[in-house]
Amino acid sequence: MLQNSIVIGVDLDGVCADFYGRMRQIAAEWFERPVDELPEAVSWGLSEWGITNQSQYDSLHRFAVTQRELFSSMEVIPGARKYLRLLSDEGFRIRIITHRLFIHYFHAAAVQQTVNWLDSNGIPYWDLCFMKEKSQVGADIYIEDSPPNVEQLRSKGLFTICFGNSTNRHIEAPRASSWPDVYDMVRVFVA
Repeated sequence: MLQNSIVIGVDLDGVCADFYGRMRQIAAEWFERPVDELPEAVSWGLSEWGITNQSQYDSLHRFAVTQRELFSSMEVIPGARKYLRLLSDEGFRIRIITHRLFIHYFHAAAVQQTVNWLDSNGIPYWDLCFMKEKSQVGADIYIEDSPPNVEQLRSKGLFTICFGNSTNRHIEAPRASSWPDVYDMVRVFVA
């Protein structure tokens, strides 16, 4: 397989952007609690912060995006910019795949914040896909942190690197704990 024909499907939140770090700050404000009371290590659904149901999460998420510009205010996960540029320079096609449009009526803000964040942080990409069914974008390699997404992609036989965090400790290899790990796994996959 030629490198210039290999598409790498890259998730944003938890893989390139420090979603949990920024959301922790916003959740502390939302719940009017000191940020140090909210643990950094969380499970899928954020119950450790006091979120008890999907409606409550949706309200917090809506506030985070519309009032605190969540998608344009997150820090870059160390190494994401460097290693995505390196892979892009080596001829891999970077396809950003994110499901940021899951709550109605503020899609324009979510899309604009996403594009601004990608461009202002120097993240290279050829394609930007906003969709839930990530397997439908036709990538050869996926880099994902969401447990349901990793499981769904792998169930379809797609090579998926789980970008490790506290929400996905139970997910089996291949796992990456850093962007240098991702880079090495991609190089091994194409060898």
